[in-house]
Amino acid sequence: MTVLRLARSELKRMTGGLLPKLTILALIMVPLLYGAVYLYANWDPYGNLDQIDAALVVEDTGATASDGAELRAGEEVAESLVEGNVFHWIPLAGANEADEGVASGKYAFALKIPQDFSAHLVSPGSFDSASQAMLNVTTNDANNYLLSTIVDKLTTSVHSTVAADVGEETANQLLTGFGTIHTQMVRAADGAGRLADGVAALRDGTAALHDGTAALSSGADGLHAGQLRLRDGANQLTDGAGQLSSGLSVLKDKTATLPGDSQTLAAGAAEVAAGNAQLNTKIQDVAAQLEAADQGLRTRVVESNTRLVAAGVLTQAQADSILADFDSMAASNPVAAAKTKIQTDAAQIQQLADGAESVSVGAAQLAAGTPALKEAVLQASAGADQLHTGAATLATGQQTAVDGASALAEGARKLDAGAAQLGEGAGSAAAGSRTLADEIGSGAGQVPNPDDAQKSNLSRVIADPVAVSNVSQAKAGSYGAGLAPFFLTLALWIGILMLIQAMRPLTQRALASNARSWKIAVGGWLPFLAVSVVQATLLTLVVNLALGLDAAHPVLMWLFMLAAAMAFSAIIQGIVALLGSPGKLVVLILLVLQLVSSGGTFPWQTTPQPLHVVHEILPMGYVVTGMRHLIYGADLSMIVPTVLGLAGYTALGLAMSTLAVRKGKYWTLTTLKPEIAV
Repeated sequence: MTVLRLARSELKRMTGGLLPKLTILALIMVPLLYGAVYLYANWDPYGNLDQIDAALVVEDTGATASDGAELRAGEEVAESLVEGNVFHWIPLAGANEADEGVASGKYAFALKIPQDFSAHLVSPGSFDSASQAMLNVTTNDANNYLLSTIVDKLTTSVHSTVAADVGEETANQLLTGFGTIHTQMVRAADGAGRLADGVAALRDGTAALHDGTAALSSGADGLHAGQLRLRDGANQLTDGAGQLSSGLSVLKDKTATLPGDSQTLAAGAAEVAAGNAQLNTKIQDVAAQLEAADQGLRTRVVESNTRLVAAGVLTQAQADSILADFDSMAASNPVAAAKTKIQTDAAQIQQLADGAESVSVGAAQLAAGTPALKEAVLQASAGADQLHTGAATLATGQQTAVDGASALAEGARKLDAGAAQLGEGAGSAAAGSRTLADEIGSGAGQVPNPDDAQKSNLSRVIADPVAVSNVSQAKAGSYGAGLAPFFLTLALWIGILMLIQAMRPLTQRALASNARSWKIAVGGWLPFLAVSVVQATLLTLVVNLALGLDAAHPVLMWLFMLAAAMAFSAIIQGIVALLGSPGKLVVLILLVLQLVSSGGTFPWQTTPQPLHVVHEILPMGYVVTGMRHLIYGADLSMIVPTVLGLAGYTALGLAMSTLAVRKGKYWTLTTLKPEIAV
């Protein structure tokens, strides 16, 4: 008896009539009912949340931000929720109505925005009254437990969005404040710089003041000495003015008769001048007459010589010699000497006449001026008296000036000492002001001064400092796609588990034959494999074509499901063949253990430690992992080891089946009449 004949005989038995055929068809459909229908019902539950009624209560009264802007965050949040259409939001007027609706199940949950929501949002603008804004959520697990988890995610999202928006605005205001502080510090640094320059100028001025006060002190000392000398001079002036006054008094007395005397002198001088003029005229006449007589005598000599020459008595030479002798004799005769003397005296008399005339004119002028001179002497005498009086007053005032100069010198010395101290203080102040300017400038450089773009970026970062960059190496397209690996694997196991209820793991006829044990075992397994292959193929077609699973590797997924069907069918058939009816209970227990340890919903690492051992031993966890890689398009390097592992599970199942065949060839009372039959 061959393996195929054994398998064909069991399949013929299961398809020998209408009812067996319907049974096989129903068994084939079991994985679809469990896997495909369940996935269909849960394919995209998040996409249908808008069918859930949720109460929305907005009591927010709004608030005014620090910049004067009106904020109505509650209304904005409500509008955002309604526009998002995640749930079917039903606006209500009061919180009590919403709570009653959640309690009765009319509303799945309620979201309430309190009246101070906006006021709390703008409160970070004040350091004294900053407080958190609240969103009140009312849930009821009696309505649905998972719904509370979904609502928590929604409110967390709303919280994050509102917090980011408000935090960005608050951070923007804070950064604007930093910019203002920076600007003011820059201005303060400029002012401190100007102060330092002013104090430096003050220092230079006080140095100049010190030099000036030192010079003033020296000058005051010199002024004091000069005032002393001036006082002494004023005293001398007083004495001289007294003497001048006395002398002018004497002069006044002596010149009292001067106008009359000068008038008499002028008259006498005029008479002398007139006599001298007459004498001069007469002398000039005598001199002229002598000159004329002398010239007449020579003229007669010349005429005589001319007649004698003409008469021939004398030659011209003799005539010239006679004229020459005459001229020489004329120069030495008494007449010539008298003429010369008269001419000399005439010149002196002319000078005397001129002098007498000048004396006469001067005497006349003196006579005319002596009255004025007398008056001037009188005025000078009076002025000398006044000068004496003023000099005395000057001497007295000069003594006062001496005392003032002494006080000025003392004050100048004190001012010089004060200027020196002021200079030292100004120097220290200049250094301090420069240090202050440098420190303020340095501090201003450390205070941020962001521009609009930087403020926008920094505000966004401060409000939401952590961003998550999701890089999905493999991603499920929907909630149903995320559950598909688990439920497809689970459907295969349940489908084969249902087969064992109708199909015999081993036939009595085969056990009674002389065929080898392994052939009988394989022959008993092949019908299970054939039906499970049909189940896996049909399930793969439905979820890919009807549900739209859109697996990344559909063919490899199908082949992998066939490998899983091979391993599952071998294990289930082998356990039931070896243990009989109790084996069905063992298969069910293995199903439960794999449900909780395969990591189909939560990661298997989150289960209790004993279930980790179950996960490592049983095949369903490996099949779920392999299906995820094939459906989502992840790394396929683990597929081959997993398939080899499934081949090992298949061999294990066949080994148990072979052991069951060997055991089944020996009949016992228990074999003929089992204690329990399922």
